[in-house]
Amino acid sequence: MRLSVQAEAFDLGAESNAFAAHVAGAGAVVTFTGLVRDNGGSLAAMEIEHYPGMTEKAIAAIMDQAKARWSLVDALVIHRYGRLAGGEAIMMVATAAPHRADAFAAAEFLMDYLKSRAPFWKKELSADGATWVAAKGEDEAALNRW
Repeated sequence: MRLSVQAEAFDLGAESNAFAAHVAGAGAVVTFTGLVRDNGGSLAAMEIEHYPGMTEKAIAAIMDQAKARWSLVDALVIHRYGRLAGGEAIMMVATAAPHRADAFAAAEFLMDYLKSRAPFWKKELSADGATWVAAKGEDEAALNRW
């Protein structure tokens, strides 16, 4: 399993190919990439903060849970922090398993956790000012299904 919390942009294709190249025994690889949304067209940037050490420890623990719950060969989580523009990749999850159902379920589980519980703080910046991103009910509901 590999986890990276980083400020730098990542190359989705290169990361996906590198991950898939080292998953012997897998019959399925699932990848997901989250992008910074600019719903109203007024987003100047999103600032993402985290507490180094605590963030990695929390995400590693949930990756361990995913590996224990599903028959995973491997998993990858990349999450960025710092200032990101609309459309930039904010995170990536990849899972590999002998069968697709486990790969999909584990990827969804990790994504739901990252969206709702991972210790990141997000602030949207626009011409109108700055607003902290609050948890949404649908994100909590998605996490509660696990």
